[in-house]
Amino acid sequence: MQTETCVFDAYGTLFDVDAAARAVAGAPGGEALAACWERVAANWRLKQLSYTWLRGLARAHVDFWTVTRDALDWTLEAEGLADPELRDRLLALYWELPAYPEVPATLEALAAQGCRLAILSNGSPDMLRGAIEAAGLQGAFAAVISVEEVGVFKPDPRVYRLIGAQLDTAPEKVLYASANGWDAACATGFGLRTAWINRTGAPAERLPWRPAHELPDLGKLPGLTGRKGG
Repeated sequence: MQTETCVFDAYGTLFDVDAAARAVAGAPGGEALAACWERVAANWRLKQLSYTWLRGLARAHVDFWTVTRDALDWTLEAEGLADPELRDRLLALYWELPAYPEVPATLEALAAQGCRLAILSNGSPDMLRGAIEAAGLQGAFAAVISVEEVGVFKPDPRVYRLIGAQLDTAPEKVLYASANGWDAACATGFGLRTAWINRTGAPAERLPWRPAHELPDLGKLPGLTGRKGG
């Protein structure tokens, strides 16, 4: 069956979540971060995701910006870098994360095939608007769907159900791309056709479901739609 709609996770899939720490570490005044920025970026992301899962289980939802701030605070304290100025710089840059290099061409190719494009993200609506504008991707997406519409983070099935509700499409007509192995696996369990964008070469998650496809980046995604052109 041909793909009608390509839906993307945002952070780590379209937008480079390591970019904020990398930029501050390489700029004047970032010397304290330079030696550990990769660890800071990794732990910030891991804590951010962990807090979404824990809050989902505890039924203690807050928006993704709150989770992002809390995760950074934990990470900076763990590194002995509890510096308010450093914190402010990192948080400001999180609103301006760049897209990965292959993203614009991939979106153009999918649009040329006639695919409808959308985002399904943990991000709050204002965060997603900021990221899309900073990356120059305005107008690329038919819908930008935030988990705030159901008040729970992925991988709750209510989140994946938003795709059909908002886009009036069946799961088998959707190609869902995520750089998070757990997200791609759980979306598979929901019934979506999935592509895991395994940017780091990580092993597959030990979950009951496996994504239909695994790619090193988004560049070859148009070849999975079953559509011509692009």
